[in-house]
Amino acid sequence: MSNVNRSFVSTDPVSHQGETNTWLTPLSIIEALGEFDLDPCGFPNHKTAKRLIVLPEDGLNSEWEGRVWLNPPYGKNTGAWLEKLANHGNGIALVFARTDTSWFQKVAHRASGICFIAGRISFLRPNFEKGSNAGAPSILIAFGSQNAESIRAIKGVIR
Repeated sequence: MSNVNRSFVSTDPVSHQGETNTWLTPLSIIEALGEFDLDPCGFPNHKTAKRLIVLPEDGLNSEWEGRVWLNPPYGKNTGAWLEKLANHGNGIALVFARTDTSWFQKVAHRASGICFIAGRISFLRPNFEKGSNAGAPSILIAFGSQNAESIRAIKGVIR
């Protein structure tokens, strides 16, 4: 099993230098989208899904079942996570709105829906305190018609 880093990497490394690279999804986003069966990039005690895969278990190479919540590591492996979700066909990913990237170009046409979130998300720190905003816009990418309906219902506004 590979030990894949599943942390959000800040796009502004200077202002976060010496702090953490782990940035957690605000639970208000999960609540707005409904219950998930699996988070393959889970964090201990951060209940984003019924089942969490946390390090050292490798969520990318694990079996996925049910409705998946995916806030993948932001970096060179983002595409592999999104490709796995697209192949799974049932879930929602939260990523930066990097429409020019190869990973976005490879999966966007396979998505059932894409929601451009208004404003910038303030992710949570590992101690569950609210951090500063992400420094870039985010999108939700849905795979499966029910997931597309979930993101359509939030109308792009999550703070």
